[in-house]
Amino acid sequence: MMNPKNQYSNQLDQREARWFAVYTKYKREKLILQRLREKDIHAYLPIQKLVRRYKRKVREVELPLISCYIFTKITTKDYVPVLETEDVVSFVKFSRNLIAIPEAEMQLMQRIVDGGSEIEADPSAYEVGDAVEIIGGNLTGIKGILVEQQNKKNFLVELDNIGYTLRMYVNPALLRKTGKRLRGIQ
Repeated sequence: MMNPKNQYSNQLDQREARWFAVYTKYKREKLILQRLREKDIHAYLPIQKLVRRYKRKVREVELPLISCYIFTKITTKDYVPVLETEDVVSFVKFSRNLIAIPEAEMQLMQRIVDGGSEIEADPSAYEVGDAVEIIGGNLTGIKGILVEQQNKKNFLVELDNIGYTLRMYVNPALLRKTGKRLRGIQ
């Protein structure tokens, strides 16, 4: 079995550019995207077009798909310039290590967002015992088991792959089903 301490390591590379999530100040994602592009840093902000209905008008707005996050494809030399960008808070890390987002996941997100359809998480798609992965927030990429579905907004997820069994409440919008039912959980 793999030692939990060595399971994750810093995945920043000197030659190969990889995707990383960057945590930003609230409602500053578009501005940071512009600033990173001015520095010639490859950045991506998944934007969702929504129709808002007000009392007297209907308006189309563009909002980030994931609030307070922007994605950068960088090498080691771009790490500090990204952090020095105004309104950038930090890179999203797990156990003090940068975890790269797989290229396939970024391409999938881009295809979904560019498809133009409204994106929404469906809590009814999950059942107790499902293998799930956290796809947003500080714990992006962590896999676990859905233990309990409290209501439409809180799911209890058990995480095993950090060396301990932790149970935490997770918003279903931050989950993705990764497999079939596990361990005969009812």
